[in-house]
Amino acid sequence: MTKQRKVAVITAGNSGVGWHTAHELYVQGYVVYLAGRSKMRCMKSIHEIETVADSSGGELHFLELDLASLDSVLAAATALKSMESHLDVLVNNAGLQTNYVSQFLLTTKLLPLLERAADMDPDGDPPRVLYLSSVGHRLAFRYFNLGSTFDYHPDAIFTWFRYAMAKTAGIHFMKMLALRNPRILCVSVQPGFVMNTNYFSYWTRLPIIGILFWCFFQLFGYFFGVTVEQGADALVAGALDPQLTLEEHSGATLGKDGKKVSCSSVAGNMDYAARSWIWTIHQLGKRHIDL
Repeated sequence: MTKQRKVAVITAGNSGVGWHTAHELYVQGYVVYLAGRSKMRCMKSIHEIETVADSSGGELHFLELDLASLDSVLAAATALKSMESHLDVLVNNAGLQTNYVSQFLLTTKLLPLLERAADMDPDGDPPRVLYLSSVGHRLAFRYFNLGSTFDYHPDAIFTWFRYAMAKTAGIHFMKMLALRNPRILCVSVQPGFVMNTNYFSYWTRLPIIGILFWCFFQLFGYFFGVTVEQGADALVAGALDPQLTLEEHSGATLGKDGKKVSCSSVAGNMDYAARSWIWTIHQLGKRHIDL
């Protein structure tokens, strides 16, 4: 049975690369759910996308989701299951300060919908799960226990190590998910250093050290920076490129051109990936969340 309705969910889809990815999927005729905390902001983005889109046979909807709350994640997954029979594309796009555990939970709870999409069109494009990673994952120069808090001073420095740990764990998640779900295309995406984000503004406005971050971002951005639109291109390629195959690309990392790139030796280590998976399952189990 061939499905006609293509469904996508994008977390944090109301701004930045998420907004542009939602726009492109909408133009391609997808039913797109913008998952976020603020209904007002998401509805504003929906109106903007509908206004600027040339044409579309797609739909745009709001899905309430607060990645800082596991209860909200569970509620969002339940809500989507009540509205859709299948899911073709899940884009785990989240900002600098969001840990990966909520994305792990959301994805695993939506696996039945992704598997249903594979059942409905076994000879077509496979359902896809994308995780927005970053070259910053390389700051995790060795494997750290995911329970490590790096609660040291100055926090402005050690927060980057927490960020690198979360991004490395996300890459581990995609590799393990691909291994355990051979009919679902699971990829990490490194879109490049996206300039002019809210986090760029946050770091550069810090007292005293803000000017140092501004200089660093300017230098780093000169060599590696991409626009928001260019950053979204990598996610769109991961979501739509028909040349991506289960055999060659599932579990891989895609760069800003949508082609395979290498990740760090820590992120690429499957033993570490298994440890990250087990740790996450254990943590969710301690909160009485069964997967």
